This record gives sequence, C-alpha cells and structure tokens, in this order.
Amino acid sequence: MAVTAARKPAVATWLRHAVVAALIVGAAALLYRTLSQFSAEELSAAIRKVSASRLAAAAACAAGSYFCLTWFDWLGLRYVGKPLPYRRAALASFVSLSIGHNIGLAGLSSGAIRYRFYRRWGLSLAEIARLVVFSGVTVALGLVTLGGIALLARPRLAVEIIGIDAAGVTALGIACIAVDVLYLGMAALRLGPLRFRRWTLDIPTLRLALAQIAIGSVNYAFVAGCLYNAMADISGAPYLSVATVYVLANTAALIAHVPGGVGVIETVVSVLLPDNPTVAAVLVFRAVYYLIPLLLGGLIFALVELYWRGRARG
Repeated sequence: MAVTAARKPAVATWLRHAVVAALIVGAAALLYRTLSQFSAEELSAAIRKVSASRLAAAAACAAGSYFCLTWFDWLGLRYVGKPLPYRRAALASFVSLSIGHNIGLAGLSSGAIRYRFYRRWGLSLAEIARLVVFSGVTVALGLVTLGGIALLARPRLAVEIIGIDAAGVTALGIACIAVDVLYLGMAALRLGPLRFRRWTLDIPTLRLALAQIAIGSVNYAFVAGCLYNAMADISGAPYLSVATVYVLANTAALIAHVPGGVGVIETVVSVLLPDNPTVAAVLVFRAVYYLIPLLLGGLIFALVELYWRGRARG
C-alpha cells in the first residue's frame, strides 16, 4: 500500500508536466504553422499597402479587443463567487485566448490553459467550467447585440450577404435585440437557471448581465475596427459596412468552430472588394490580431510555467 500511495503523486506530477509540455509545444507548433502560411515578402508587401496611421489604429483596436476580453474573465470570476485581482484575470485571459483564438474551439482550448492558471489560484474544476461558459455567453451576447444593430442599420447589405428579403433581415435584427432584452429581463427577475440537456446556466445579476452585453459588444466593435483599418486604404468601405459583414461571417465561423476565424476575413474582403481580390488586408489583420498576440501569449505562457516550476522546486 505504501508503494502504491507513493506512486500516485509521482504519476500525477508526471502527468502535469506532460500536459504543460504538450501545451507549450502545441503553442510553438501553432506559431510555426501560422508563420509558415506567409512569406516575409508577402507580409512586407501587405504592410506597405497600409499607411502607418491605419496600421497603428488597427493595432490599437486589436489591443482594445484583448483588453475587453480580460474583463470577460474578471466578470466571470465574480459570477462564480471567486473574485481575483484584475492582473490575474488579465494574465489568464490574454494567454489563454491569444492561443485559443488560433487553435479553434476557443472555449475548450482556452479552457485548458485557463485551468492551469485558475487551479493554482484556488478555483475548482466546476468553477473554472462555469467561468468558461460565462465567457462564452458574453461572446454570444456581444455578437448578437452588434449583429442586431448592424442588421437594422444596414439592411440592404445584410440582404446581399444572407440572401433573404428585407422583411426577413428586419425580423432577424429585432430577434437579436430581443435576445438581449430577454436575458436582461431574466436577470432582473432573478429567474432560476436555464437548462439544456445536461447543461445548466445560472442567470447572473442584472449588473453582471448589463456588463456582459456592454463589454461583449465593445469587444466585437474593436475587432471590426481592426479589420476596418486594415482595409481602409484599399476599400474605402465605411466602418458599419465592415462591421455588418464581419459579424455575419463570424457567426457562421463560430457555429462551425473554425480555427483562427479562417474564411471570415476572406468573406469580408470578397464582399467589400469584389473587384480587387487583394490579400493585403487579410494578411495585415491576421498579423495584428492573431499572429502578434499568439507570439506574446505563447512566450508569456512558457515564462509563467517556468516560474511556477521554479517555485515548486524551491
């Protein structure tokens, strides 16, 4: 019995190290795969087609989006009743999502990395799962809100993209806004949890629900702003047009769990630039919103794991 008991901690430690190594190697492989899609000449040529001011604005919008995403975790920690300092929520959020956005199935891939952080900070597996679900709902609310606004503000463009008549677009836009109203109403009335098969979702407080809709919408507005600035010198399309196409294309990508939003940006470019099939905007957006955060997030993740491993040995 003593031998068996001694082996269990050793096996658990080995498994933890194996998981960490796999995550770090996976992040490195993902970075290599992303970089290998583009040559240095392609990236250089694409960046030269975008003015310095637009490139800076795209980077600022990307930073704004990741800043918003840190508040997803901060709010989620309060939702599960385990508030942590903002710096910890920001660290876990940026590292997990900068990598998860590129892998695809962001809820699962980022959830595995979040687990590495939050378990060390005292959260249970169930609490981490609830936080991940809360963040996913915040993403959906932001998409629904901005999508509803875009559908109602630019119905003609939506008709062209979706392929339904104007009345259908209007109805869809109203339905999107109705989702927000229903969610806020349930939060205000403090109704019981929503149940779908084996899943349950506790309705947050009205204050948290309002924050979810606000920060989720601002996040998507920033992402659309990043793409808009990457395209501005080429297309001349107004921001609202870019946001409308992006939101509709992104909805399809989320349903299909497409890694790195593959196909979303291409859809936006093909709709808004039908006579100018340049890949410059695609390359600039992917470099600013996906590649640079992936590089930073992977590096930070490796450094944090080395730091924690050093503390465990000490």
